[in-house]
Amino acid sequence: MIKVLIWGIGGKMGKNVLECLKNDGEAVCIGGVDKYADPKAFDVPVFAEAEQIDVVPDVIIDFSRPDALEPLMQFAVSNNCKVVLATTGYSIDQIVQIGKYSEQIAIFKTANLSLGVNLMTALCRKAVQFLGGSYDVEIIEQHHNQKVDSPSGTALAIAKAINEEFDNQKRFVYGRNGGDTKRQQDEIGIHAVRGGTIVGKHEALFIGKDEVITISHEAQSKMVFAVGAVRAAKYIVCHSCGLHDMQDLIATMVD
Repeated sequence: MIKVLIWGIGGKMGKNVLECLKNDGEAVCIGGVDKYADPKAFDVPVFAEAEQIDVVPDVIIDFSRPDALEPLMQFAVSNNCKVVLATTGYSIDQIVQIGKYSEQIAIFKTANLSLGVNLMTALCRKAVQFLGGSYDVEIIEQHHNQKVDSPSGTALAIAKAINEEFDNQKRFVYGRNGGDTKRQQDEIGIHAVRGGTIVGKHEALFIGKDEVITISHEAQSKMVFAVGAVRAAKYIVCHSCGLHDMQDLIATMVD
């Protein structure tokens, strides 16, 4: 059995991962880390700080916050654990640090663990290849009113994938408040909506003359991300070091 430690076990996603692991025949949760959680509410040991952890997992699944990165990585390196980073909102410096840590341990990092979202991203790439530069591209993402980072990491990942097909010649424009000029051809617009209990919806609009092509994905439950996280844990446990993402995992599924 693959031994999993859930970092951020007290959050909604942490609890979903825990529930997912209860019904898994290949992986098991041996504990969690969350300074805000009540340990008595869980049937596995829960630690407030990294220094308190007295179990050694094979893989850490992280659904916490960016400020937990450093203690998480130090623990992982010290104990030779693999890591699945499902947290978004990292700074540029933190992303650089993640790359450096991946030289010592295997890290799986992705903006979105849903297979559907990653299929959407692939379709957006195909759309650019087919349509070329004659269509304007706008991305709209919607999430619940408790989400902290904006725009979402998934929206940014989709935008970056599209821009790669344009040889990175486009620039990102976040909303259009205060603008006093018309839309420029080199823009990719990115817009965020926050409200209620929306799990997550992403739309990529390819807007041309007299027609709009929309590629979209909507998550109806957070469990799809938990399932993806567990799948990622099973993938990354077989690697010794390096930075991996959802495209690597999907490649093994296709093969």
